[in-house]
Amino acid sequence: MAAATLLLTLGGALSIARQAEPETAPVSNTIRPPASQHAPSPASSSGPSMEEELATVVEDATAGTAGHLATAVMDLESGQSATAGDRRAFATASIVKVDILAALLLKAQDADRRLTAQERQWATVMIQASDNAAATALWDAIGGAEGLAKANRRLGLRETAPGPDGLWGLTETTAADQLRLLKAVFTDDSTLSDASRAYVQQLMGGVAEDQDWGISAAADDAESARLKNGWLSRSETGLWVINSIGLVERNGRRLLVAVLSDDQPDQAAGISLVETVADKATTLLSPA
Repeated sequence: MAAATLLLTLGGALSIARQAEPETAPVSNTIRPPASQHAPSPASSSGPSMEEELATVVEDATAGTAGHLATAVMDLESGQSATAGDRRAFATASIVKVDILAALLLKAQDADRRLTAQERQWATVMIQASDNAAATALWDAIGGAEGLAKANRRLGLRETAPGPDGLWGLTETTAADQLRLLKAVFTDDSTLSDASRAYVQQLMGGVAEDQDWGISAAADDAESARLKNGWLSRSETGLWVINSIGLVERNGRRLLVAVLSDDQPDQAAGISLVETVADKATTLLSPA
């Protein structure tokens, strides 16, 4: 296959230019009605189901906007969860860095060893500063796409395809799979050890100040959010991928939230949309 040079502006200050297959993901500026794209759980006699309510939130928030969006939320106390929006796969951009770190920790667990000083340094700047060079180093350390796929099978991710040719930012995933990843990081039902989960949570709780947007808009105290964001301008279209995943505390509830979007006209518009959906989605699980 002919190689083409792809320039990605991923989450972080660095840009990477690598040999890759041409991007072929379809581009659309129309949000399809989310309610028609999933099978909601049966509504109770007292009103619509959580899935139906969340679908309405997404429909209202995206009305008149371009691109695609999907979200998934879960209350850690009750276990109640819902997913809504477009069920297509989204490019991860830098949210895949949480997945890369989880894969690295599983590999270290298998070898019954701690992360090396160099691995810890890479992990810290990869998550907290969204450093792309560190992500590439750890992508290589886990065995690239094959290593990530192997780890994801153990983590329970079923709808995530690692990026081709070393382009980890073009890993594709769904909101439902990102919720599965968050459950692996934030709950005991995980192949990650207690120490591994605590380490990921610690790093996600210390992201750089200029990167603490996204799902943190739904938190009572934005500084308490544990999150990772991803942002990427697609080279072929100039449209943006804007993603945010993590945990927030709201009205006494600990909530997992994933909001994925693409084909956004610019970064600011994408961030605003993601924050609006995160705020309204979590309101359903934690009414005042």
